[in-house]
Amino acid sequence: MFKKNLMFLLALGLLFVLAACGSGEEGESTAEADESAESSSEESSGEAASGEAQTVTFWHSMGGAGQEALNGIVEDYNASQDAVQVNAEYQGSYDESLTKFNAVAGSDSAPTMIQTFEIGTMSMINSGQIKPIQDFIDADGYDMSSLEENIINYYKLDDTFYSMPFNSSTPVMYYNKDAFEAAGLDPEAPPETFEEVEEASRAITESNPEMKGFALQAYGWLWEQLLANQGALLLNNDNGRGDTATEIGWTEEEGKSIFNWVENMVNDGTFANYGTNGDNMMAGFLAEDVSMFVQSSASSRDVIDNAPFEVGIAYLPHPGEKEREGVVIGGASLWMIDGKPEAEQNAAWEFMKYLQTPQVQAEWHVGTGYFAINPEAYNEDVAVQAHEEMPQLQVTVDQLQETTSSYATQGALMDMLPEGRKVMETALEAVYNGGDVDEEYSNAVERYNQAIEQANQARGGE
Repeated sequence: MFKKNLMFLLALGLLFVLAACGSGEEGESTAEADESAESSSEESSGEAASGEAQTVTFWHSMGGAGQEALNGIVEDYNASQDAVQVNAEYQGSYDESLTKFNAVAGSDSAPTMIQTFEIGTMSMINSGQIKPIQDFIDADGYDMSSLEENIINYYKLDDTFYSMPFNSSTPVMYYNKDAFEAAGLDPEAPPETFEEVEEASRAITESNPEMKGFALQAYGWLWEQLLANQGALLLNNDNGRGDTATEIGWTEEEGKSIFNWVENMVNDGTFANYGTNGDNMMAGFLAEDVSMFVQSSASSRDVIDNAPFEVGIAYLPHPGEKEREGVVIGGASLWMIDGKPEAEQNAAWEFMKYLQTPQVQAEWHVGTGYFAINPEAYNEDVAVQAHEEMPQLQVTVDQLQETTSSYATQGALMDMLPEGRKVMETALEAVYNGGDVDEEYSNAVERYNQAIEQANQARGGE
């Protein structure tokens, strides 16, 4: 039944996207213009000199509902004007796509633009194969300040935008309101701190021994978020933003707080261990095997629409003795590849701008659960109606917009971050299975610092 519901949701989401995106602005035609006007139009729109549509090859990593929604947007854009033909090509996961790009970078086989996850930012910059979108922003006088502040803060480095934000999400806590009521808990007052999550988990399990209280995927991204929410840095030197990082940035108290939190629930028998498998964790929640779990806000539509109970969404928990700082943006951005003809790059830039328009962003947000990069999108009828029907979506937006801007919540920048995530995932999974917190934490810190050192050595650093 879950698979049938999911297929129905994907089809319905695609219809929403196609219907809404069909009203996009018409592109200018140069068919009746004289040669001088045509040349000017080609330069600004990216149309090929032959008069044919300029082809843009767009590599992406959107699967499932995201891919359906993206394909609808691309098809609508291509139909709305004659100057640009965007070819969207799925390249597998972010890691797989980045590996493929590194293999063809600098050749004719490289795409015009590529979607890369946020922790690939420094890898893309250091590759020497990208053209900063700041060049296009400056030439076009494009106003990036109209986009969501806590999203563009991540992607802005030394007053320069190297890529265009696109699909952005943050983690939230999902909870079963029906289970809360059955346990005598207020479903409208979800836990806010680590300690409150532990307390609620005990109440849930006591009221229903067949249901665990809480689940946390052993996922490095979630560990980073729980760290940032208490104001802790992932890397030193201002999270790698002031200067290249040389070691971790968090304290032992901050780092161990997450390990100890999970260990407490493991010892209480209230923790549901799904290891590194996020799909199994979500399935366990929908099957009412666990009452709370933390995952990306981009999953909100799937969870809400497929749960046989009322779903609540709450802010990411934090240690009780710490103030909530907020969340770091996750997801991916769009990169312009260097070495491509100017007309091809200009055409890709036009498409990047189209993706940021309020109507397109509203449909993207409602159809997928990702944030709208352009906050004006939340005033579009389709977004207003969706938030009225599913107020949980508004919670995800509120958490982002209430985030305190700091180096901690801006997120870390370094090319070894994918490896660092795997280090923390190994340590978390060991604790889930009864490993000693002190030992696993100490080993994780040592391996993390080694990854930083090796990355600096590989780039010729000290």
